[in-house]
Amino acid sequence: MSGEASGDGVRGGVGVGLIGFGTIGTGVAKVLQQNASVIEERLGFPLRLIRIADLDLETDRGVDLGDIELDADASALIADPRIDIVVELIGGYDVPRKLILEALAAGKHVVTANKALLALHGREIFGAAAEAGLDIAFEAAVGGGIPILRSLREGLAANRIETVLGILNGTTNYVLTEMESTGEAFEIVLKRAQDLGYAESDPTFDVEGIDAAHKLALLTTMAFGAELTFEDIPTEGIRGLLPLDFELAKDFGYRIKLLGIAKCHAGPDGHDRIEARVQPTMIPATSLLAKVDGAMNAVEVQGNAVGPTLYYGAGAGEMPTASAVVADLMEIAREIERSGSGPVAPLSYLPEHIAPKPFVPADELSGRAYLRLTAVDQPGVLSLLMGAFGDEGIGIASVVQRIEEATVSGTVPVIVLTHRTSEAALQRALGRIAQLSEVTEPPRLIRIEEEV
Repeated sequence: MSGEASGDGVRGGVGVGLIGFGTIGTGVAKVLQQNASVIEERLGFPLRLIRIADLDLETDRGVDLGDIELDADASALIADPRIDIVVELIGGYDVPRKLILEALAAGKHVVTANKALLALHGREIFGAAAEAGLDIAFEAAVGGGIPILRSLREGLAANRIETVLGILNGTTNYVLTEMESTGEAFEIVLKRAQDLGYAESDPTFDVEGIDAAHKLALLTTMAFGAELTFEDIPTEGIRGLLPLDFELAKDFGYRIKLLGIAKCHAGPDGHDRIEARVQPTMIPATSLLAKVDGAMNAVEVQGNAVGPTLYYGAGAGEMPTASAVVADLMEIAREIERSGSGPVAPLSYLPEHIAPKPFVPADELSGRAYLRLTAVDQPGVLSLLMGAFGDEGIGIASVVQRIEEATVSGTVPVIVLTHRTSEAALQRALGRIAQLSEVTEPPRLIRIEEEV
């Protein structure tokens, strides 16, 4: 397409149009300029940024635009015959959805970092790309500069993927790391994360696990061919965790991470069933994932042929994310120069093999659990609590009463570590415990993942 069909301004190269000139868009412009020579040496032809569309035309991004056009007209950018690939980096749902579909209808390949959009409207967007015979690439949507999606799509393509476990949000990982190391409360550490720029002024998407669920939806589709949206994934955030939880986790040999967990199980009828969830999780302190601290991300993938693999790096930020965007541009540019499209299916599986798959019912899941109960400090209460577990057949590995944590109102935290038990039995026991007048706060549950 580009060598002959593009406008005269980019003859002998591939033309790029960038919609969104914020932090990541600025990084993309910098990478394309600073690494132009190495990009051309690897491609065999230049990759040229022709035009940028953004509503803010005044802010100095520290980029010399030269002859690159900058205006606010995204539709004109899409219609520009010099542009072969459109990069969408504005975020959100409705406007980027419209622009991406408009670009595909205009015969332009698309690169995006918009995990929220793809996690909600991916079926429509990927369907439109397939129908048009165009590429849509989105490596930067999960894990920033970590090439996890390309690894699932290409490097691990010969494997039946069994498990995906990921620390998918740098903000929450920073908060959890700081709470553990300093013993400070959640609100104090979150404020510091905001001051340092790790967390947004409204951190809801991060701390409630929604951002991680967006990313896990894409990973689950690519790993197992399962059609789903992030709304299908049970999601718990990190609010409500206390410094005490981190102290006890260490004593038990664990660390607490917000994990995205996806597994493929063989059902009783022989067909695959999917387990997918986002939740605070205790993992063995000796595991590789447990050593991922600060704002870093990591994803562990278990394949039936390759075994466990780990992908680690910066999950966000201007240059790491821009690195992934430009890598996508280069991949599509190669296909354009070869007069082809789609070296591999963008979601790893061919579209006709991506379909809804049943979830494993939550009641059928099992595992160990950490429970923090808050009860009045008086004789007989511990017996009531243990009776609720015993009646449901739940084995107790350890019980810790933290008398030194007793409050002025006469309540005390009781920490329970269970043996492996079913989720159904655990929820029944917690339901009974929550109704006890001697229990003054809702129980706090942190599940334990040993297979890390």
